[in-house]
Amino acid sequence: MSKQAAPVKKNETITLTFEDLTHEGNGVGKIGGYPLFVPYALPGEEATVKVVKVNKNFGFGKLLEVKQSSKDRVEPPCNVYYQCGGCQLQHMSYDLQLQMKHNQVKSVMRKIAHLDHVPVHPTIGMDDPWRYRNKVQIPVGERDGELITGFYRMRSHEIIDDMETCVIQDELNDRSVHAVRRIANRLGIKAYDEKKDRGVLRHIMVRTGRETNETMIVLITRTEKLPHKEELIRELTETFPHVKSIVHNINNKRTNVILGRKTNVIWGEEYIYDTIGDIRFAISAKSFYQVNPPQTKKLYDKALEYAAIGSDDVVIDAYCGIGTISLFLAQKAKKVYGVEIVPEAINDAKKNAELNGITNAEFVVGEAEKVMPQWKAQGLNPDVIVVDPPRKGCEVDFLQAMIEMEPKRIVYVSCNPSTLARDLRILEDGGYETLEVQPVDMFPQTGHVECVSQIVRRDV
Repeated sequence: MSKQAAPVKKNETITLTFEDLTHEGNGVGKIGGYPLFVPYALPGEEATVKVVKVNKNFGFGKLLEVKQSSKDRVEPPCNVYYQCGGCQLQHMSYDLQLQMKHNQVKSVMRKIAHLDHVPVHPTIGMDDPWRYRNKVQIPVGERDGELITGFYRMRSHEIIDDMETCVIQDELNDRSVHAVRRIANRLGIKAYDEKKDRGVLRHIMVRTGRETNETMIVLITRTEKLPHKEELIRELTETFPHVKSIVHNINNKRTNVILGRKTNVIWGEEYIYDTIGDIRFAISAKSFYQVNPPQTKKLYDKALEYAAIGSDDVVIDAYCGIGTISLFLAQKAKKVYGVEIVPEAINDAKKNAELNGITNAEFVVGEAEKVMPQWKAQGLNPDVIVVDPPRKGCEVDFLQAMIEMEPKRIVYVSCNPSTLARDLRILEDGGYETLEVQPVDMFPQTGHVECVSQIVRRDV
């Protein structure tokens, strides 16, 4: 049987009507049943498109001109939106963004988890979906002898030097980056050149406590020595009274990893502080801390609701990080056990428990799939298990260990709907039932969506 050719050819210009969106937010249009995926196109639009890639079952196009515009098309407020790629959805209304994320979760529940009957609630959005990120890590370069800062162009390591601001960043972070660049430039501090592996300043990182307005500036250099250190500190602290900490991180390796191993506090405190609800967190240069605390509070409130913890309940928080969810759980539970593979995160979790006077949370370093069978052998029988794994989801060994512990309830927090759906299928086959799924928009203007799922043991 001969292979059927695609109805379009590469470099052909066509008129296309769009009917759907992919999970990444690309428009989907079809020619004779053959789908073309086109960035920045929206459902209901008609546009001129250049075909840029043709595969057997689908192709990709480039949007040339929108002939008939969707009511959900908006003007992106970012002046480098179409160059940057950090955000993917600024061209669509926020209502459509929330709907797209809801559809994405419903789709994987049907196609991967085979759970058509499970309610997927409307995505919980933000009142103001801008300026929400409390942490920026921005590369430093040089152009015509002057320092430049900006994110990389899409699919490149070339800095966008005409980037005036980042509209999803906290404004304090924005202003702090500009100040570091301006002062370092005047002091003659050289940018790192990754091709030649020489120069000094690689990245500027700024973290701000959303509730406290405390700021930490982290200067990442190739060199052990930070030139003009005292002048830099004096000018930064005079310019920004809210700066509580200035940190020097040394990364002398040829790598894409931003932070090096060696970190020195060169002025002020080792930690800045922030609060989510009534829990206070100490944040160091290397701490993992959610970048959108107001939405984190909504996510955790939903996780607590699903956990339905009683005062006699014992809870395990797997992949506990710095204890953000654990400390909320500990306010309700008899005892919380947190497990996490990163030792620094466990140190932070213990510190945060102490900071909040929480004595019924215990934190252990290790791989959850190995620690949990040990706990079971020691007679630990949790009533509730809360999991918040990385994007790749849970290991099969871990899911099996969780099933064998037979908790009454499982709350699964996920940043990747596809791996969530895959893991829910395994839990369903292991005697559990998914009752509902709640998407939460933690990263407006991007294609990412967080979910929290309520899961119960069938025989309870």
